[in-house]
Amino acid sequence: MEIRSYEPNDLASVAKLFNDYREFYDQRPDHALAIRFIEERVKAGDSVILVADSGGGNLAGFCQLYPSFCSVAAAPIYVLYDLFVAPEERRSGVARRLLQAAAARAKTDGKVRMDLTTAKTNMTAQALYESLGWTRDEIFFTYNLNIV
Repeated sequence: MEIRSYEPNDLASVAKLFNDYREFYDQRPDHALAIRFIEERVKAGDSVILVADSGGGNLAGFCQLYPSFCSVAAAPIYVLYDLFVAPEERRSGVARRLLQAAAARAKTDGKVRMDLTTAKTNMTAQALYESLGWTRDEIFFTYNLNIV
């Protein structure tokens, strides 16, 4: 299993994983939307995508990092917004390796922190994050405002 940066020939596989990721979060399947979204992120250079390549053109998972800033620290950060492992590849260490690669990439890119959110019910993911040194925010609440 190789963890590496996205390459243009990964589009179809990453878009499938991204579509599955969205379905996991109760969005309706839309493969065309997934392709368009990933293409736009790559073309604009506004995200970093890491993939878990299991060989033979098969991707076991991916994560997507969005550059941002922490005003309090007055420093750049990454928001790890997307992390998904194909169901048949789960519990094989893929997510752990993607998270470790994301942290290494953040360090290389001069980021001081990574942030992520996960569902309160996603206990498996929470245990993984905590085992890698991520700490749960016990001070702040997260709010969202839908514009559309």
